[in-house]
Amino acid sequence: MPLDRALPRRAWHHLEPLHAVLYYAPEAFAEAAALGYDTATRWPSYFAWRTAPFGAASAELAAAVCYSFSPAAVAEHVPAAWSVAAPEEVLAARLRGVDAFYRGLLDGAALLDGTGLTDLREAAELARAAAGSAVTAGRPLAAANAALPWPDEPHLAIWHAATVLREHRGDGHLTALQAAGLDPCESLVSLAATGAVAVPDFAGRGWTGEEWAAATERLAARGWVDAGGRATETGRAGRNEVERLTDELAAAPWEALGAERTERLLGLLGPLFLTVVRAGLFPPGGTLGIMTVPAPTW
Repeated sequence: MPLDRALPRRAWHHLEPLHAVLYYAPEAFAEAAALGYDTATRWPSYFAWRTAPFGAASAELAAAVCYSFSPAAVAEHVPAAWSVAAPEEVLAARLRGVDAFYRGLLDGAALLDGTGLTDLREAAELARAAAGSAVTAGRPLAAANAALPWPDEPHLAIWHAATVLREHRGDGHLTALQAAGLDPCESLVSLAATGAVAVPDFAGRGWTGEEWAAATERLAARGWVDAGGRATETGRAGRNEVERLTDELAAAPWEALGAERTERLLGLLGPLFLTVVRAGLFPPGGTLGIMTVPAPTW
């Protein structure tokens, strides 16, 4: 069965929430606080969780891989994060936080009993096979996470696979943005201009009003946005091409797994996906993109 071109995006929709609990779950914040991170906002722990697979990442490395964040915002937290806790402590804590969240969630949804556990084990095997086939050359976040040990428990193996696969997709997305000539701030402005994400939802990325306005002016000069900052036909076509190329660059692990096994995985993950989404962790709107970024019209 040939791979449907929409399948990589469907897989992302299923996997992104499963990974993103790390940045929103109370159990993860509790682990961050125990390490000594300020949890008044999610950013001190976010940059620690996200870049710990590199070891003691520099501000420059963190800003490079966290492309859409202002380098100044990144520098507020990295490398200071490593004076709070060593990267290996952060990695252990993030896994504990995810484990605690999922155990509470799955026990409550009766997904750790009998048939549910069997389904999780099969899903973990399929997800690991997909993640294990991801070529990480030129994809630093995917490579750093892929090099970490695999957890034994099915729910943690699924989370780890989701992390590798979403970072594999994310690294490819940065390639697509650069191919379109979009710098970090322009990448956000051009998306907000389509109406897919509200401008205030990007406040946490740390760009100043002046930087946002300058990026808007650059995009206007290229014909991507109009005088009111709304996406033009050129801008929408450009963003559509970014999403199309992102999907194309994310396809290889699913091609390796095969359409039939990929569909099986998504079916098995359906109850877990719904349980996570219904847990109420994620803010309405926001920047996860799952319900906001339109599929390309190829």
